[in-house]
Amino acid sequence: MAKGDDIAERLVDFAVRIVKLCDGLPKSYAGRHMANQLLRSGTAPAAHYAEARGAESTKDFIHKLKICLKELNESAVWLKIIARSDMFSREKLRDIYQECTELSRIINASIKTAKGKQQPR
Repeated sequence: MAKGDDIAERLVDFAVRIVKLCDGLPKSYAGRHMANQLLRSGTAPAAHYAEARGAESTKDFIHKLKICLKELNESAVWLKIIARSDMFSREKLRDIYQECTELSRIINASIKTAKGKQQPR
């Protein structure tokens, strides 16, 4: 397994869970809005991480990881809104929210590590 494969797989698994969650949201106007927003932000991190792994430079790598982190942060907010709107039970959302938080911490740590490896200007 190559370096980063485990995180890449977790991000893909997270995206799949998001897809399934969005399919289960109410078909109301609000439910469709939440589903559309969460579907975008929740599936994007896997693609951004894949792009980061193919980055052309450390600066490019950090930039793409930051976008990945922003999408995870947005997903966390949508998950909170869905929970507080009672569109899904908080218990059903707890695990996916926890995974979102853990992935955010991992990506943030990767950003810090990469910044530490950047050559001084």
